[in-house]
Amino acid sequence: MARVEFLPRVQDDLQRIIRHLEQHEAEHIADRLGEIVSAFDVLVDNPMIGRPQGGELRELVIGQGVRGYVALYRYVVALDTVFVVAIRAQREGGYVDDA
Repeated sequence: MARVEFLPRVQDDLQRIIRHLEQHEAEHIADRLGEIVSAFDVLVDNPMIGRPQGGELRELVIGQGVRGYVALYRYVVALDTVFVVAIRAQREGGYVDDA
C-alpha cells in the first residue's frame, strides 16, 4: 500500500479553490474539499491509475463538470509513495506555475 503525500504548494492550490468556491457562493464547500482529498485514497492501492502526463507524472481525474478537478502526481516506486504536486479545476487551463 502506497503512502500519499501532498507537496506544500498543494495547500496554495486548495486555498485558490476555496476562494473560487466562496466567490461563486458554492454550497457545502467543506464537503466538496473533503471529496477532493478523499479521492486520493484510490492511489493507496492503485498508484498507477492516473493517466500518464509525460515523464514520471500522472493525472488523477476527480469528479466531473463544475465539481471536477485534476491532480498532478508522481509515484516513486522505490519509496512506495505518491507525491501530489498540484490540483486544479478541470476547467482551468493548466496548473499554477506549470508544475
